[in-house]
Formats: sequence, C-alpha cells, structure tokens
Amino acid sequence: MVLFSPLNMCESKEKAFFKLLHGSGKEGTSKETKIRAKDKRNRLSLLVQKAEFHADCHLKRLGHLSRDARVPPEEAKKWGESFDQLLSHRDGLEAFTRFLKNEFSEENIEFWIACEDFKKIKDPQQIALTAKAIFEKFIQNDAPQEVNLDFHTKEGISQSIVQPTLHSFDAAQSRVYQLMEQDSYTRFLKSDIYLSLLEGRPRRPTNLRRRSRSFTCSEFQNVKSDVDIWL
Repeated sequence: MVLFSPLNMCESKEKAFFKLLHGSGKEGTSKETKIRAKDKRNRLSLLVQKAEFHADCHLKRLGHLSRDARVPPEEAKKWGESFDQLLSHRDGLEAFTRFLKNEFSEENIEFWIACEDFKKIKDPQQIALTAKAIFEKFIQNDAPQEVNLDFHTKEGISQSIVQPTLHSFDAAQSRVYQLMEQDSYTRFLKSDIYLSLLEGRPRRPTNLRRRSRSFTCSEFQNVKSDVDIWL
C-alpha cells in the first residue's frame, strides 16, 4: 500500500496545476487568449495556496500531538493531585488551555494568566495601561472575552480601575479560579486530552480525519474541466 503525506499530495496537485498551465500549447497569441490565460493562472495559484495552507495547519496539529507525547505520564499524574499542580506546570497549563478552547471557555484561563502577569508589573504607568486593557477585554459589560463575575465584584473593579493597584483584580481572579477548579478542572481530568497524557499516548487525531474543504479531489477535477474548456 502506498501512503501519501499531506505535503506530497500538495506537491502532486501543484505539479498537476502547472502541467495544465504550461503543457497544452493550444493557446494563441491573441489579446483575448492572453487575458484568459492570466485569469486561469490567478485562479489556480489561489487553489495551490489554499492547499499549501491546509498542509501547514496539518503539520502544526501534528506538532501539538508530538509535544503531548513527550510529557512523562508520571508528570501528568501530578496534575490530577490538585489544580495548583496543573497550573504551575507549563505543559499542564498548555493542555488545560487547549481543553478550555475545545469547550469555548478559554477566556477564563486567559484572564487568570493576564492577572498573573499583571501582578509582576513594576512601572506605575504600565500598571494603569494594563489594568485598563484587562478591564476592557475581560470585565466590562459586553467585553470581547467577558468572564462570569457577580455584580459586586465587577462594581469593585470598576471603582478601583480609576487608580488601579496590583491587587485590583484579586477578587475577580480568585472567583474565576474557583469556577475553573470546581467545574472545568473536574471535566479536564476525564477528558481525552488528559487521559492520553496519563497513559503516555498521543491524543486521538479525530480532527485529522475530517476532510478538508480547502481543496478536494473532486474540486480539482472541476478545475481541470474548466481549464479544458478554456483551452
């Protein structure tokens, strides 16, 4: 059985494209023919770029799987002992963030990380600027990544943001931490992402089996037919 990698498939498609472009010799030298040829080249070049982009994304996903496989199972086991153990480890934080992205709730961990970075700032002017940015991104009503906070917590931040300190977001960060620990963390420990690491195996590449809509063989046949018509 012959196996084809995504890159080999893309290379084959690209060769086929340019064979169609340069192998016919049927075009004349009229102005109208040249315009059609230019339009054809633009269209096929765009399809090549889409195929190459899909292959690049495919390899990046494989890169994530490779990093997962390198996490020692004994290290992953520690993440199940406490939420602190998970967040304090770089790979644990990355795996948990990826899990939240799958659940469309990554704003919680991103807010928590932003608060951790915020508390390390020394420059007063930078404190004010960063506090405002965090407030607008995560706290205020209809913020692009608004976290789930009660009215009193949000009101306290709204008042302190006028003259922020390194502790302006402490109450909100603690609240979001509790939400993640009591809810998301328990589901993470049962997820395929964590269980795969615990067993020392890569995640099941479910996404890799989904057919891409970037460029398919049937679409290539359609393009070939179009080219035949032009020629």
